[in-house]
Amino acid sequence: MCLIKPPVKKNTTLIDLKLHNDIRAVERARFAHQVAEKRRLIKQYKMERERQQKLEEQEEIKRLRKELIPKAQLMPYFDRPFVPRRSEKQPIVPREPKFCIPRHKTIRCCRMSCNDMSGLTHPHPSHSGSGGRARPLHRNP
Repeated sequence: MCLIKPPVKKNTTLIDLKLHNDIRAVERARFAHQVAEKRRLIKQYKMERERQQKLEEQEEIKRLRKELIPKAQLMPYFDRPFVPRRSEKQPIVPREPKFCIPRHKTIRCCRMSCNDMSGLTHPHPSHSGSGGRARPLHRNP
């Protein structure tokens, strides 16, 4: 038995593979870096603008304080005291309130006119607010 040696194969060389995921990851990292840089610049710009505005307000306050001269209030005239005058408007004429409920606002089963309520009184005189007089609420039997 003679064993024949198989022919020797060349070692395979590795090909540098460039996967789309790897390329996309590099692009995404670059984009994320750009976004972070942009946000940092915007934040820095806002802080600078707020600082400038604050300085301008302080300068404005200083300028106004220098320009404005405090002045004393004028003394009132005590030789001519204030005398209120009577109003020239007509006085208000009071009107009698309407205690009657309109027919269209009453419940259908319990409709009573204002004339029907005149015979109604509260059964107990202590419940009325005016001394011992009974106030209209229930029908007398």
